[in-house]
Amino acid sequence: MGHIKWFSKAALSVRNMKLHNKLLAGYLLAGVVPLMVVSAIIYQHWVKGLEESAQEFASLYTSQIEVSLNNFTKEYDMITKSVLVDNDIIFKFGEERKLTMDELIIQKVTVQRLLMRLAMLKPEIVNVMLISRDNGIYQYGSATSMVNMNALVTKEWYKRLQSSDNTFFITGLHDRTYYEDKGQGALVTIGRVLLNYDGTYAGLLLIDIDPYTLLPLGQDFLNVQEKYGIAVDIRDSSGEIVYHSDAASGKQSWKKIMESGKEFASGSSTDGKIVLTGQTELGNLIIKTEISRDKLLKKISKMKVVTVMVIVITCLIMMIISITLSYTITKPIKALRRSMKQAETGEYKPIHSEQSNDEIGCLVSSYNKMITTIRTLIEEVYIAEIKRRHAKFIALQNQINPHMLYNTLESIRMKAIVNEDEETADMIMILGRMFRLALGKEGRRHSIKDEVEYTVNYLKLQNIRFDDKFCLDIRIPDEMQRCNIIPIVFQPIVENSINHGYQDYNRMMNIVIEGLWTEEGWILIRISDDGLGMSVEEYEGLSRILEEAELDKYKLESEDGPKEKGLGLKNIAERIKIHYGERYHLKILPCEGQGTAIEILIPKL
Repeated sequence: MGHIKWFSKAALSVRNMKLHNKLLAGYLLAGVVPLMVVSAIIYQHWVKGLEESAQEFASLYTSQIEVSLNNFTKEYDMITKSVLVDNDIIFKFGEERKLTMDELIIQKVTVQRLLMRLAMLKPEIVNVMLISRDNGIYQYGSATSMVNMNALVTKEWYKRLQSSDNTFFITGLHDRTYYEDKGQGALVTIGRVLLNYDGTYAGLLLIDIDPYTLLPLGQDFLNVQEKYGIAVDIRDSSGEIVYHSDAASGKQSWKKIMESGKEFASGSSTDGKIVLTGQTELGNLIIKTEISRDKLLKKISKMKVVTVMVIVITCLIMMIISITLSYTITKPIKALRRSMKQAETGEYKPIHSEQSNDEIGCLVSSYNKMITTIRTLIEEVYIAEIKRRHAKFIALQNQINPHMLYNTLESIRMKAIVNEDEETADMIMILGRMFRLALGKEGRRHSIKDEVEYTVNYLKLQNIRFDDKFCLDIRIPDEMQRCNIIPIVFQPIVENSINHGYQDYNRMMNIVIEGLWTEEGWILIRISDDGLGMSVEEYEGLSRILEEAELDKYKLESEDGPKEKGLGLKNIAERIKIHYGERYHLKILPCEGQGTAIEILIPKL
C-alpha cells in the first residue's frame, strides 16, 4: 500500500508540473538514460577486453620465458655433461693421495684446462668449481677472489645438493660470502653431481652465474612492467627464489629478495593479481608471471573518468538543447495564455510575434484570426449602433427644415427690431448663427475655428443672460485653427465651467481656450477657468469617470440608466478615443485653489 501511495503522489506531481519542466525532464530522460546504459555496457566490455589482453600478453610472455629457460637449462645440461666425457678424471678425482707427484701435476693441469674450457663457453659464468668427495676443490673464473671451501660447506644450499636425487640442478639465490673477499651481490649456482663407474658419489661440478643473465629483460618488458606492474618470479622445486624481474630491472635489490626468501615476489598472497605459471623441462624451475590488478585498473580508472566526463559533457549539451527546444515550444503557448487573459478583460489583441510553421504556430495563427474576427464583430455592432443613432439624428434634423428654421428666426428678429427690442433681436441672431454651425455641417469638414466660433456665440448668449459676467480669451494659433476636429467639443466644456464654477454673481468669470503644439506635432487644447473649482473628492470622482472612457468606448450607453455628473465630459472622451485612437485623450488637470482646467490631446489633421 505504501508503494501505491508513493506512486500516486509521484504521478500527481508529474501531472501538475509545468509543460516546460515536463518537456525538459522528458528530453533529459530520453537522452541520458540510454547514454548511461550504453556507456556502462561499453565500459564493462572495455574492462573485460583489457584484462583479457593483459592475460594474453602475460601468457605469451610466460611461454617465451619457458622456452628461453628450457633452452638455457638444456645448454647448461650439455655443458655440465661434457665433464663426464673424460671418465679418467672423474675416476681419479678424489684419489690424489694415491697419485704420484707427476700424475698429480698432470691431473691438476688437465682439470684446470677443463674448467677453463667450460668458463669460456658462456660469458655470464662467474666461476667454475670442481669439488671432490673429500672436499678438494679446483676452480677457474672471472671472479677476483677464490672460493673458501670451509665457508662453502657450511651453506645450507650446498648441504641440500649433496643429498639431492637430481644429478643436474639449479640452486636458489644465495650470497657470495663463501668467496674470500666476501663481496656483495647474489649468485645462482648451476651444477651436476659426478658419479663413478659404479654409481658412487665422486664430487660436484658447480657453475656460479649472475642471476640477471638467467633472463635478460628487454626495454619492451621494462615499459610494460612500469605500465601494468608485471613481475616474473622463477623458483626452484623447494620454493627458493632463483630469479625475480624486480631485482633484474633495478626496482629491488637482490639482497632484499634473498632476505625475504620465500615470502618475496611482491607479497606471497595472490590477491589483487593475475597469475600465470609454467615449468621448465630440466632443473624443476617454476615460472610465475604476475600482473597487478590495481595497476591494470588504474588505466581502467582513467577510462572511467573519461567516460564520466563524456557523460557529463553530453548531459550539459543535451540540457542546453532541451532547454532551447522546450522554450521554443512553450514560448508561443505562454504568449497565447497571456493574450487569452487579456481577452478575458475585454482587450482583444492578437499575438504579433513571428510564428513558426508547426502545429503550435498554426494554433497561434488561428487564435489571432479568431481575436481579429471577434474584435471586428464587436466594432461592427458598435458602428451599427452608431449608424442607427446617426440615422435617427439625421431624421430628426431633417424634420427640422434648416431653411424654414432660419427664415422663422429671421422673421422674429425683424419683428423684435420693429418693436425696438434690440436685446431680443441680438439673441435671436446669435442663436441663428449657432443653428447654422450645428445643423449646416453636412458634407463639410469641421475645423477648430468653427468650434471656437460656436463657443463664442454660445458665450454671447450667456453674457446677454448674465449681464456680461463671462470673458472668453482665445489663444489658438491661426495654423491650428485650420485643423480638423470632431464637432461640439469646446462648448460642452465651457458650459460645464459656467454651470458648476460660476456662483459668485458679483464678479467676472474668465475662461481661456489655449492651443499648444507638442513635441510630437500633436495638438494640445487646454480650457481653463477661474471659477469655484472642485473638491478633492469631486476631482477623484470625475477622474474615475474619464478613465472609464477607455473601457466603455465600445459599449452602448443605456438609454434608461441614471444620468450621472460628468457624463458630458465622458462622452467627449469616448468620442476622442473612438475617432483618433488610444493615445489621445481628454483629462482633467489638478488645480490648487480655485478654477478648473481640462486638457484635450488630438492629432494634427
